[in-house]
Amino acid sequence: MTKMRATAIGFVAVLLWALLALFTVGSAPTPPLLLNTICFSIGGTLGLVWATATGGLSDLKQVPWTTYLFGALGLFGYHALYFSALRMAPAAEAGLIAYLWPLLIVLLSGLLPGEHLRIGHLIGACLGFAGAAVIIAGGGGAGFQAQYLPGYALALLCALTWSGYSVLSRKLEGTPTSSVAIFCLAAALASGLLHLAVEDTVLPDTALGWASVLALGLGPVGLAFYVWDIGVKQGDIQILGTSSYAAPLLSTLALVVAGIATPSWGLAIAAFLITGGALIAARASLKT
Repeated sequence: MTKMRATAIGFVAVLLWALLALFTVGSAPTPPLLLNTICFSIGGTLGLVWATATGGLSDLKQVPWTTYLFGALGLFGYHALYFSALRMAPAAEAGLIAYLWPLLIVLLSGLLPGEHLRIGHLIGACLGFAGAAVIIAGGGGAGFQAQYLPGYALALLCALTWSGYSVLSRKLEGTPTSSVAIFCLAAALASGLLHLAVEDTVLPDTALGWASVLALGLGPVGLAFYVWDIGVKQGDIQILGTSSYAAPLLSTLALVVAGIATPSWGLAIAAFLITGGALIAARASLKT
């Protein structure tokens, strides 16, 4: 598989994550950790079916338990920290801090052997972050406040968790992508136990709610992790990091199309910044 093809496959994850907000709205009133449990279970089962159909089920026995622990902590840790941060701090500010992960991926990728971090990658990632900031700040944030520092700290840990997971996955190039199925099932188990401890069980009460949960498990909290695994292991990780800022942009556009959000000039400015940043990063990679 060529590097650019793997990058394109990885970008499918960004497209799927753009539907996360839309499907999450449709899945109400299911609480976050229970939603995680159901969706990760669907995503993990999907991976096991695929591994069985392709004859790769036996390969899972060769994967070290430390790799499974690493993957489960990456998937569960990111989501647990994200949800906790948004409970302890205003959504706009906490969400903006959490969305430092694409920029951190670009920065940390420079430490990987064989990777070359150029000024264009940094400029592109910063422009993408500025575009994400325009979108998230448009949600009516009141500015950073000292009493929410614990929530902000969790949001930063969230960004470090996902960027670290993505970059360190490069070190696991020999691990089959089907191992993500075990990551998902382990994350589902951890989410389920935490749900029983802190949440009330509220299942979807409409056909639309169940359809949204199924769509989440198949796409943004399922297939997305498998294609992302291919992208970060075999693709151009700097382009993937920068282009990930398309997720909040496309997510907002999906909400606009669904009639849940309204278009604005801020959305247009964000589109310009994110697109420009991605093009600059891509040009830097082509030079490399």
